[in-house]
Amino acid sequence: MHPALSVILFSTLSGLGFGLLFFLGLGLPVVTGWMAFAAFTLAFLLAVGGLLASTFHLGHPERALRAFSQWRTSWLSREACASVAALLTMAAYGAGLVFAATRIVPLGLIGAALSICTVLTTSMIYAQLKTVPRWHHWSTPALFLSISLAGGALVAGQNQITLILFVVAAACQSWWWSDGDRRFARAGHTMATATGLGQIGAVRSFAPPHTGSNYLMREMIHQIGRKHALRLRAVALTLGYAVPILILLAPQHWALTTLATLSHVAGILASRWIFFAEAEHVVGLYYGKRG
Repeated sequence: MHPALSVILFSTLSGLGFGLLFFLGLGLPVVTGWMAFAAFTLAFLLAVGGLLASTFHLGHPERALRAFSQWRTSWLSREACASVAALLTMAAYGAGLVFAATRIVPLGLIGAALSICTVLTTSMIYAQLKTVPRWHHWSTPALFLSISLAGGALVAGQNQITLILFVVAAACQSWWWSDGDRRFARAGHTMATATGLGQIGAVRSFAPPHTGSNYLMREMIHQIGRKHALRLRAVALTLGYAVPILILLAPQHWALTTLATLSHVAGILASRWIFFAEAEHVVGLYYGKRG
């Protein structure tokens, strides 16, 4: 698929923001007053900023409010509902910490659960797509959740938890790439299945469906060189996980924590670009864009 900047920013920033809200809801770290204000402001800027970025990928952003009406059948709608519920709950929870130095534990736990549910619904937007075998797997939600929790723990200053979660997230990411490379072949998609003409004989393309480009070709078909992809994977693993882990193992200082966070975000941005660039939609077979 074509890697759009809006969805790359959305999936990276919102995941980090809701991951941070998850730990704040659990009372990690324990903050009140101005410290709580700063922590919740950062979390909301990341979460809301990511959600706003996603609207730029809509054909009609002015219709975004309609997404809330299809929650029975649409994971996108469920994500919208879950995100608003999480943000409102955490806003009320945060207000208690900021203005009354009071932690309302049940409210925080509900907000934490809603925050992680929002990340889950985001991942299911992609995991539900049977037409993209690389995404259509249980490991896609596992990847999104592990990255969100690892990033949230990092920003929340939970170093011991962060180290464990970073190892888990890096393992999920590596396995997701390795196994994902074989999913299209395992799905058994061919030009015959893409066109539905397999029952009448061998199917091959002798002419393109049309002479110009269209929406499907612009959005659903993107080819990336294998060597280029491997280099980007190495960059993503190095910046997203290895560098932050090494920094966390050193004596802690706020400047080092900031550097670890920036490195992690840069690495996840790279991995998200790969996430979309390597996603092969079966429609590519119809247009002869896959062997």
